[in-house]
Amino acid sequence: MVFIIWLIAGGALGWMASVLMGTDDRGVLLNIAIGVVGAMLGGWIAPLLGTGPIDQMDASASALMASLLGAVVLLAIVNAVRLGRSR
Repeated sequence: MVFIIWLIAGGALGWMASVLMGTDDRGVLLNIAIGVVGAMLGGWIAPLLGTGPIDQMDASASALMASLLGAVVLLAIVNAVRLGRSR
């Protein structure tokens, strides 16, 4: 059951990050991947920002914001790499 919640939350966070970054042309599966990987990245970044560790079952506002921040950072990196390749 937790895995399904991760997929739903990952899809929502990936979609929100795509909207914030102006790259809302991705499909549902890619949004889920961006959200899940972004959440992992956000969980790694959060302690560096002083918010404390985030565990797998944390659904607090700070954990969701860290996950969204991670997804936005991930999209920024992907966009920078994609822009570099197009030159």
